[in-house]
Amino acid sequence: MMAVLIKSGEEIAKRIFDGITYRIKAKSGNLIVIKSELEPGAETDEYEHEGEEVRILLEGNVECRVGNIHYAMSPGDVIWHPSSIPHKMRNTGNTKAVYITIGTPPTFM
Repeated sequence: MMAVLIKSGEEIAKRIFDGITYRIKAKSGNLIVIKSELEPGAETDEYEHEGEEVRILLEGNVECRVGNIHYAMSPGDVIWHPSSIPHKMRNTGNTKAVYITIGTPPTFM
């Protein structure tokens, strides 16, 4: 296989929890790409697992907590961290926040 194109609006799977929508955009044996949408005030559970993650904020304002450090993120900001450190995201703005997570290995879902 050379490449896989996932068009806008396409997804492999979708899960919705308490104001958060997770859309699995791509997944292989090595990594996963998730588009997440957080409604104002919504926050993820705290996660801790093997691997590493990169998040790219596309819209809105969020706080990414990794360990005991809180990182304020604005559109265009990117954060990387080992997934073994407890982490969570919280929408701190008045509008929906949208971000992409690229994780390896693919431990979500």
